[in-house]
Amino acid sequence: MSDEHEDRPSPETATKPPVDTSRRRFLGGAAVLGVGATLSACGNTSEAPGKPVERPLTPQELDKALHEQVKTVVVIYAENRSFNNLFGDFPGVEKPLSALSAVEYQQRDRDGNLLSTLPPAWGGVLQVGPQSVDGVTYPSEVQFQENLPNAPFPLKGPNGEDLPLSLVTRDLWHVFYQNQMQINGGKNDGFVAWGDAGGLVMGHYAQSRYALRLWDVAKEFVLCDNFFQGAFGGSFLNHQYLISATAPFYPNAAQSVAKAQIAVLQSDDPLDPRLKPLDKSPASAMTGPPQFGPSALTPDGYGVNTLAPPYWPTWIRDPEHPDYSKPDLPNVLVPQTHEHIGDKLSKKNIDWTWYAGAWQATLDQFKDSSGIPKIPNFQYHHQPFNYFKQQGPENPAERNKRLRDGGLGDESSTNKFFADAEAGKLPAVTFYKPQGNLNMHAGYADVASGDRHIARALKVLQESPQWKNMVVIVTVDENGGWWDHVAPPKGDRWGPGSRVPALVVSPFARKGTVDHTVYDTASTLRLITRVFQLEKLDGLKQRDDAMIARGQKPMGDLSNALHFTV
Repeated sequence: MSDEHEDRPSPETATKPPVDTSRRRFLGGAAVLGVGATLSACGNTSEAPGKPVERPLTPQELDKALHEQVKTVVVIYAENRSFNNLFGDFPGVEKPLSALSAVEYQQRDRDGNLLSTLPPAWGGVLQVGPQSVDGVTYPSEVQFQENLPNAPFPLKGPNGEDLPLSLVTRDLWHVFYQNQMQINGGKNDGFVAWGDAGGLVMGHYAQSRYALRLWDVAKEFVLCDNFFQGAFGGSFLNHQYLISATAPFYPNAAQSVAKAQIAVLQSDDPLDPRLKPLDKSPASAMTGPPQFGPSALTPDGYGVNTLAPPYWPTWIRDPEHPDYSKPDLPNVLVPQTHEHIGDKLSKKNIDWTWYAGAWQATLDQFKDSSGIPKIPNFQYHHQPFNYFKQQGPENPAERNKRLRDGGLGDESSTNKFFADAEAGKLPAVTFYKPQGNLNMHAGYADVASGDRHIARALKVLQESPQWKNMVVIVTVDENGGWWDHVAPPKGDRWGPGSRVPALVVSPFARKGTVDHTVYDTASTLRLITRVFQLEKLDGLKQRDDAMIARGQKPMGDLSNALHFTV
């Protein structure tokens, strides 16, 4: 990916001030210098008589403020939305969707030529249906918008109405190699060509500005508009990246039962980002989606697309050893042993846990409901610590402490994460993964239900006894295949991938601002590392070193979204 591409965040972005969304101006003071805190001093200014003068904190003062004032970090990890899909024209963003020129959004066919129009949404906008919202029936496998120009567009229903956030739309490819081919070196002009949903990838929700609760949360707190998914591709790898900043490894993959999962690339270079299409793959995006073979593993054995956990709950349980996956399956990852953020925290005796919505219900083999969407629709590959030997069945006390049931639904009577938050019992570092039907993943969940659930979670957290010393990061694992126009900065082999929404919600937040600092998924790990004074994970070092070697600034640690007065 070229560092010079015009859509790439500029090198100065890391020091640009957050934008005040209520007053439409740049903040001054510490934000101008890229420092996430200020120190108040007595004195008057000509602009504001009697108001304390603030100066930027030094890095050492900021370290001290973070360590002494932040006691709880909560990460709420939703699913599969690009920034454009929900927040493209949010007030104050650096590069609004509506301000783009044609060269910044037009898509190219598989031969490199510009498309004259967008292809249809292959298979229709909805895969399951019919669905009814506000008296309107939405059939499945039907085109709601046809003959669209080669441009981004607001999603509409069959009568021209804004497509409701409460519909479960079709899923879109979100996979490791295709995401890199879609990004195309930062041009972002291959999303239609290398996706499986035709022109649908270019759609965005016009309802966001008046129906999305998280839009209002972003106006009150901080929206990060240069936050990128940590790894290319889908949920499996990005959940792994969230906790370890690297990809999992399958030793001797070419000699294993999983050998058929190894990707066939367009060259013999195992680092080649281009997956080889099958011979029968359509030549043009206008005649059908591309076709590829399996690609869960790289040629040198790294897991990059969905593989099941080696421990229960997983896809197929071993009847003889019920705590484990059935052995000798080609789509199951071997137990992982490299360090993750939990290991770093445990070394310093700092409590942490992963709350998984519907975890206990799944252990009890609860059956999903019928209807649309299915409830709770637990997702096995969204539980990254369940891939690690450290938290495996061989260590039951550790496993029970770290892999906790998040319960079900929107109320603390059934949702155990909510109940612990209300009681002030959240560990110092808490990850929360909503149950499947509440995570906003296209294909099996709608945006509105997840939006409501996360807004409810934030209300519970703000009423928690721990709130006064809390930082909450709300983001999604990856773009879900939806197009975004901002080019990711060049990182390392694993990413970063496409831009995704992220909100920072905290009493320390620079409230009402848009933060233009360049972040990725592992910026959450950078913040946790800094707050709790941890040893840095190798994956963080790898990406930082790669970026610094090219003269880039390393990824931010989210401290620019925070403000401390000490």
